[in-house]
Amino acid sequence: CKQYDKPDAPEIRAKLIYDILIAAVHKEIDAIWIGRDLGHRGGRRTGLAFTDDYNFSRHTKRWGIESERPTHGSIVREHAATEVWGTLATIKDRVFLWNVFPLHPYISGDSFTNRKHNADEREAGADLLRLLVSLLKPHRLVAIGTDSSRLLNKVFKDIDVCVVRHPSHGGNKLFREQTNALYES
Repeated sequence: CKQYDKPDAPEIRAKLIYDILIAAVHKEIDAIWIGRDLGHRGGRRTGLAFTDDYNFSRHTKRWGIESERPTHGSIVREHAATEVWGTLATIKDRVFLWNVFPLHPYISGDSFTNRKHNADEREAGADLLRLLVSLLKPHRLVAIGTDSSRLLNKVFKDIDVCVVRHPSHGGNKLFREQTNALYES
């Protein structure tokens, strides 16, 4: 992004994802929480699922990683990231965040928009997700929203897939209730 990215933003994001993956491979992972795709106010900027500028340091700290933010300028918040990180603050279990399509699909010509990934993007994302699950070996998968649950239930027949409401568009209360129910002791 010519407007907000630091000159080395792609390298910062790539190193960050690599470092988090290396940290995660050596930990017991309770769950991978999986959304649909990166949004323009969150993951497009940070490179991390359900993580905006505001929650960037929470994500890196959770994995013991140090990284600078890949963008400059004002801190941008995203609603879904705020809800997810508010919930994660109450959960001690290791949760890895990902998306069916781990990049930011946008309407051609306007990178400050969001669109649903297409079939080719979904298949590429499914291949990456299969690899991620085989590396991290989570106890369960948590589909955040209907779009991700459809793919997860098709691809992973032998892993417990829990489905929770996506926190956007009025779903934040139900999202909190359902995720809290998953982690009650």
